[in-house]
Amino acid sequence: MGRLLAIDYGRKRCGIAVTDVLRICANGLTTVRACDLMSFLKDYCSKETVDKIIVGLPKQMDGSPSESTRYIEPFLKQLRREMPDMPVERYDERFTSTLAHRAMIDGGLRRMGRRDKELVDEIAATIILNDYLSSRQS
Repeated sequence: MGRLLAIDYGRKRCGIAVTDVLRICANGLTTVRACDLMSFLKDYCSKETVDKIIVGLPKQMDGSPSESTRYIEPFLKQLRREMPDMPVERYDERFTSTLAHRAMIDGGLRRMGRRDKELVDEIAATIILNDYLSSRQS
């Protein structure tokens, strides 16, 4: 059984989270510049067994696609073209950035630490992956 990898895709940075090999829990892995994401994924997947990539699906409150969806679609096309055997699934990412900030506050991170956008993106990816895992268990 391989890992699941989640991406909180952004125009500048992308948060990355992965599960353990048993898919019990998700952990933040890193944040990667959007322009370097494909090479990072290829390198990571060559070293680790990844069974599926989950990409955050940004939606409006009414469920319609958000403005940032148009930036994710080109990446998804490239991902399917360059890694055609890798299953890719989209998963709702509404409120993940808000939840990431809340987790940082609850964890006692000081205000300057909460301004670290890379950390926010990594935590958001972890939340996406944890939510995905929870949805599959129920």
